Amino acid sequence: MYHHGSEEIFVIDSHVHLWDASEKNIIHEGGEQFIQCFYDYHTSFTPEELQWDIDEYRQYGSERMLEDLFGNAAADMAIFQPTYLTDFYDEGFNTTEQNAELAMDYPDRFVLNGTFDPRDGEEGLEYLEELDETYDLQGVKLYTAEWRGDSKGWRLDSEEAFRFLEKCAELGIENVHPHKGPTIRPLNRDAFDVKDVDDAASSFPDLNFVVEHVGLPRLDDFCWIAGQEPNVYGGLAVAAPFAQNRPGKFSEIMSELLWWLGEDRVLFGSDYALWNPDWLVEEVIEAELTPEDRAEYGVEWDLETKRKVMGENAAELYDIDIEAKKRAFRDDEITETFELADHYAGGEPAAAD
Repeated sequence: MYHHGSEEIFVIDSHVHLWDASEKNIIHEGGEQFIQCFYDYHTSFTPEELQWDIDEYRQYGSERMLEDLFGNAAADMAIFQPTYLTDFYDEGFNTTEQNAELAMDYPDRFVLNGTFDPRDGEEGLEYLEELDETYDLQGVKLYTAEWRGDSKGWRLDSEEAFRFLEKCAELGIENVHPHKGPTIRPLNRDAFDVKDVDDAASSFPDLNFVVEHVGLPRLDDFCWIAGQEPNVYGGLAVAAPFAQNRPGKFSEIMSELLWWLGEDRVLFGSDYALWNPDWLVEEVIEAELTPEDRAEYGVEWDLETKRKVMGENAAELYDIDIEAKKRAFRDDEITETFELADHYAGGEPAAAD
């Protein structure tokens, strides 16, 4: 748990990946453009002394991921969000099966999400059922701007997508995470537009739509949709690193989200490995709203709100018993590997990097 003064905050990083953008895996120029765009985001928002080398950034592997997520107890758990991009990468960029290799080794520490693409038709429905049967899915990550042959994207409010959402409801996969954020080269900006969430959320009130990246740069559109749809949530990945070098912008984003959605429908995510929770968690928790935003919006980034956003809201969606996890983590393999026994026993916090 992160120690905020004398208080503990259980952190669930709701947006992580284990990707392979190695040169041998790239089969389309879009694959190189994609990882270079990711790296530009990484270097633009990461403190200079913490920036990665591009070669390691392409394929960092499970050992580094475990250390970055859990080594200093910045995060306690993480949720895998796959991004397939099989037209760009031979073995896929970040598939459910690839993530599962690590998630199955540490099932108490990771939640494994699947995916669907309505352009896959009947085969896609069968694949979704197969993923659920194999991994007992609680959520899916959707990438509406992914290229597939001549197609450069799809819409969440299409008839084809509704078939898959119906299947999710039938299977009990309640959490739907559409990427609705900044464009990543060479994908199309309009295919990430947040507007198609509106009809989907209205049509499937028993599903939770966690809009990743809170629609940026379309925050206003997202907030108006989320304000009227109680099953729409905001994922802070991409918004979170503004706390490090654009604190005023972070204050504006958080104030808008807390005013429109309230403290119960916002989830922290690092977007690892775009950014590392081992520094980002501290930046977000220790951030402050500007006096002007606090006065205008009437919201607070206080301890109770931080606990909800940093972990409790994700725990609610994914049926995670935080107190049970705290007890389990006192002597699990991760705790032993990184010598965190005192930390989870309620002693002194682990040293930050």
